[in-house]
Amino acid sequence: MEQYNGSQIIVLEGLEAVRKRPGMYIGSTGSRGLHHLIWEIIDNGIDEHLAGFCSEINVTLHKDGGISVADNGRGVPVDIHPTQKIPTARVVYSVLHAGGKFDHSVYKVSGGLHGVGAAVVNALSKHMIIEIRRDGNIYLDEYKNGGHPVTKLDKGQLPSIGTCRKNDTGTKVTFYPDEEIFETIEFKPDVIKKKLKEISYLNKNLKLVFTDEEVGETITYLEEDGIKSFVSYLTRDDKVIHDEPIYIEGKSGDIEVEIAFQYTEDYSETINAYCNRINVVDGGTLVTGFKTALTRVMNQYARELGILKEKDDNFDGKDIRNGIVAIISIKHPDPQFEGQTKSKLGNTDAKTAVDEVFTQKAQYYFDRNVEVLKTILDNSLKSFNARKASDKARNAIIKQISDVDTRSKLASCSSRKPEECELYIVEGDSAGGTVKTARNRRTQAVLPLRGKILNVEKSSLERVLTNNEIKSMIAAFGCGIGEDFDISKLRYDKIIILTDADVDGAHISTLLLTFFYRFMPELIKAGKIYRGLPPLYRVEYQPAAKGKKKKEYKYLFNDFELEKFRKSNKGKILSLQRYKGLGEMDANQLWETTLNPETRILAQVTINDSVEADEITTTLMSTNVPPRRTFIMEEARYAKLDI
Repeated sequence: MEQYNGSQIIVLEGLEAVRKRPGMYIGSTGSRGLHHLIWEIIDNGIDEHLAGFCSEINVTLHKDGGISVADNGRGVPVDIHPTQKIPTARVVYSVLHAGGKFDHSVYKVSGGLHGVGAAVVNALSKHMIIEIRRDGNIYLDEYKNGGHPVTKLDKGQLPSIGTCRKNDTGTKVTFYPDEEIFETIEFKPDVIKKKLKEISYLNKNLKLVFTDEEVGETITYLEEDGIKSFVSYLTRDDKVIHDEPIYIEGKSGDIEVEIAFQYTEDYSETINAYCNRINVVDGGTLVTGFKTALTRVMNQYARELGILKEKDDNFDGKDIRNGIVAIISIKHPDPQFEGQTKSKLGNTDAKTAVDEVFTQKAQYYFDRNVEVLKTILDNSLKSFNARKASDKARNAIIKQISDVDTRSKLASCSSRKPEECELYIVEGDSAGGTVKTARNRRTQAVLPLRGKILNVEKSSLERVLTNNEIKSMIAAFGCGIGEDFDISKLRYDKIIILTDADVDGAHISTLLLTFFYRFMPELIKAGKIYRGLPPLYRVEYQPAAKGKKKKEYKYLFNDFELEKFRKSNKGKILSLQRYKGLGEMDANQLWETTLNPETRILAQVTINDSVEADEITTTLMSTNVPPRRTFIMEEARYAKLDI
């Protein structure tokens, strides 16, 4: 076995600026960013599991607001690091870009390759305690106020606080997030449980134990069937056309491939891809390999069984994937992700590996399960025939859209360069009039919506295309929809949803995002969809600095910012205005806060977790009321009441 000690911990650079710009490292300082801290620590235990040294991870939510993550891996090395000249564990938890994942001497397969996780969690915590069991000793290291060590070293070494059995190894990290950094420091048990469940599906035979001390609850997650059970979970509320998910696994070179899929009566396809347990929401080469192999294999069987005659065209890939719910999970020794968010896999050998494993193993399965094969091919034939019949009708509707006169609704911009143009989608003519007055007419277009658009969840494309507001949007975008969609024809670099900060505004935003997610996901994946964030407050105050008599004002975008301002401002607050909608701002205020590219705040819409995005969209927008009521009631526990 390769020795695991300080020489394997490679340092790239020191820990700097994490507290100043936490969003660069964890995405946000809201609830999502807060919970990301937990995932970073859990990832270290999972890497030990993938390396074959960890079988159990315990996550404990303490009554005092802290959280502990303990694994039974090898324990972080405690020897003196060869270049840093301090205990290696201290390097791991206090130096950015330090870890054992930059070469393959320790971890053959790993999800986290940047080495920022543990150190970033420390930097954003007011208190962190590390307990390491290794070589028969229990070592302790402690940090406060953003990663400052408070444990005194004993002759340069971490102090030992006790002994344990030689085979009793592992690492326990307890941390308390800093309320000066985060908008909330309250962890949500339901979010943690959902994540642990997903982790258990992707890491077969890894035992995950969650304990909530506040309610005295302990739950164990252990999935012996891995992603096969994951597919069953995703299709739990669907009508399936064959009883059991199909599971395929194999290896091509150094790449391990797992695929599980099941067909439902739904007309859409759901393919979730993971590389080294990272959800690559934009897919990439591993998804391409799966689609290519599935299409080729199923067309081959369709001809062998006489479902397709010699004169017939092959099934289209979409016909074959109609109703499929699939999980593709690979383990790759050197994954190459496109973009910082790791949303797409670029390795060409991943495509080859998935294609090769699926082709071989799927044929082995279908040769022994012919009835399941026939059921899937019959489903493809129905999709094939329905598509042929509906193409003519759909094309007629799309032709109508191209002829839609948007001049009565759309206030276009004078520039014809898409890279400098942006479109604001606003609710109602009143808000639209204010935005039209305040905008930069050269680069900013405005499209007011008259009423709420159709709830498109579980709607066919043909039904969606009959909604007037949706037709206006499609005509304004210029890039088409469905099979005719071409993002290169998009007329705007940014499409910005701008609604009031009330219930109706939130509902309209949700309807629009559902439409984009279900029917134009390419716009989200390309980073073209944004939400405008108008301020919630305008505070006028007298600065405390000597010699400053002139009144000043500041815009604040949420209650968290208002509370921070009240704590930090030493001057006198003269007035506080709360905006209930865009109509309460004049044109100058709207330009200054929401439209001016130099001063505005835009939230780019992204998909971080495709499974979660799909589940939340279905829960909120479907006609099934009980799950929606449960979701809203659970989330309401963490909402702040504003009276």
